[in-house]
Amino acid sequence: MARDDLFPEIPFRRSGFLDVGDGHRMYWEESGNPSGLPVVFLHGGPGSGTSPAQRRFFDPRAYRIVLFDQRGAGRSTPHASVDANTTGHLVDDIELLREHLQVDRWLVFGGSWGSTLALAYGQAHPDRCQGFVLRGIFLGRPSEVEWFLTGVRTLFPDAWRRFAEFLPEAERQDLLGGYLSRLLDPRPERHLPAARSWARYEAACSALVPDPRQLVDMENDHHALSLARIEAHYFANRLFLPEEGLLAGLDRLADLPAIIVQGRYDVICPMVSADALTRAWKGAELVVVPDAGHAAMEPGIRRALVRATERMKIHLVA
Repeated sequence: MARDDLFPEIPFRRSGFLDVGDGHRMYWEESGNPSGLPVVFLHGGPGSGTSPAQRRFFDPRAYRIVLFDQRGAGRSTPHASVDANTTGHLVDDIELLREHLQVDRWLVFGGSWGSTLALAYGQAHPDRCQGFVLRGIFLGRPSEVEWFLTGVRTLFPDAWRRFAEFLPEAERQDLLGGYLSRLLDPRPERHLPAARSWARYEAACSALVPDPRQLVDMENDHHALSLARIEAHYFANRLFLPEEGLLAGLDRLADLPAIIVQGRYDVICPMVSADALTRAWKGAELVVVPDAGHAAMEPGIRRALVRATERMKIHLVA
């Protein structure tokens, strides 16, 4: 029977920091089989960073697993920096890391914002991609940003009300502007409460059944600041994506295999985006998890992701 749950915990094999320019140093790590099928993991946010549990989506005997923290996130430095931090910079960083690790082509795995970045990278460097495993699709369209900021209240009015009422009443007509001005303020007494409120809102709406442990993790100040500040910075700049959007460039990926895993009740990244992507991408297959929301570690989502990497392992090595 095919495996459909996480692989055992493994340590990383080697790690380091890569100077990517503009004063940024990017943390990266490798685990698994050094001669295996290369896979690069693109974390969400932007700004959330990676964790050891994310190695467990991949068979360590078959995969050469590469994780890294995007500019300003996780262990990358400077922490929570939005200077020279755009989608174009991140795409260039992925390619620099690929060259640094002497990888010819790799499987690209990304969830939420990581799916956005995977599509942007793939369209810029299709010859360096072997295929894609994507989760919780976010195409970076204005309607998706507006949904996150206001539409979510349709299903989570209590969480949204706490998010909105963090700001003075006079600022609630522009939630993004109100949060961004605080998140970019250098004073911790201004930016940390805003970061905690933003991260708490996102965590509360991420899972079909919220996990109290995730709620605690999201309020960690180090994590909350990079997530909230960088996410708001990207939202305010239309995700630094081309005007025509990511669906317009899918012809460059038409011949590459892709498995898209989507929770039916994903409130952060509603299924309409995964549906649009699948209909526009000839090589993509949509796997809908009927009892899940957005979070990667929800039981149905993580099982579907492991099944996807197992299928790709067979398909790409054959």
